[in-house]
Amino acid sequence: MQNTTNDRREFLKTSLKAGVVLGLSGVLGSLSANTTNSQGVKMQFSTLNNGVKMPMLGIGTLNMGNTKEVQNAIESALEVGYRLIDTAQRYGTEEGVGAGIKSSGIKREEIFITTKLRPSLTNEKDALKAFEGSLKNLQTDYVDLFLLHWPLNDTYGAWRVMSKLHKEGRIKAIGVCNFLPDRIVDFCLNNEIKPAINQVECNPLYQRANLQKVMQEYNVKLESWASFGQGRSGVLDNPVLMSIAKKHNKSVAQVILRWLIERDIIVIPKTTRKERMLENINIFDFKLDENDKTAIAKLDKGVSLSFNQQDVERVKWLNSL
Repeated sequence: MQNTTNDRREFLKTSLKAGVVLGLSGVLGSLSANTTNSQGVKMQFSTLNNGVKMPMLGIGTLNMGNTKEVQNAIESALEVGYRLIDTAQRYGTEEGVGAGIKSSGIKREEIFITTKLRPSLTNEKDALKAFEGSLKNLQTDYVDLFLLHWPLNDTYGAWRVMSKLHKEGRIKAIGVCNFLPDRIVDFCLNNEIKPAINQVECNPLYQRANLQKVMQEYNVKLESWASFGQGRSGVLDNPVLMSIAKKHNKSVAQVILRWLIERDIIVIPKTTRKERMLENINIFDFKLDENDKTAIAKLDKGVSLSFNQQDVERVKWLNSL
């Protein structure tokens, strides 16, 4: 882990010397970037199945801290140039996100907000009230993306409510999280509005290639959580990834994020540290070659680094959230 830390520090020193810091130079996104925000930062976007454009890289907020800590982190992220913010009712971070956006002074339409319906409220009776609670916490009158957090409870009833809100313009796009291939196919076949996104665990050790292939048949985009494996299994110290990072004069984290984006996967790494925010967003000025991609493909273990979501006890726990 020490080598990874040193590599990151060295990268930041080099970047500062070269004037690559986003807020000063705005040179990122030279590859396939198609929009420049008010901070002068270029960003690559993904077009969802209903035409909505979503930044390919954003910031996550799970376990980010108390409301003030979340607010401070969001303020920093927006200052750096992030415009995609991912939160959830279960995270307890919506209020901090709302406060951070409000204090930033950035126009609401420049920011893409994702939040998620908690499992215990995933039903036709409670979904609307839960959604309105999110709007209040976020200090907004709409969200850009609203997701079912887990494929549990009455997902079809909740989806009917979400679909109505989408048609009313209060949600720009709707989607799901943690749906396995069979569930995503069934859901797409039996709903008028197909999910725009399926947010799932995805990283070099759990690559989800088969899931993504199935999703592509229905034009559903994959969004990654735990892109760095949440610190498990030594993802950031993996020698293959470290070698690729050295080759491109990047950090392992940057290589992972670049690899995901080149697979057309949206990423939302979480950090409260501004230097990490700068590092994570500085990934649009290089490309991985075929040798890099082949080497990373061989790292796939095909098993979650977090937990088995089909475990009976885990399902009971998730339903209580």
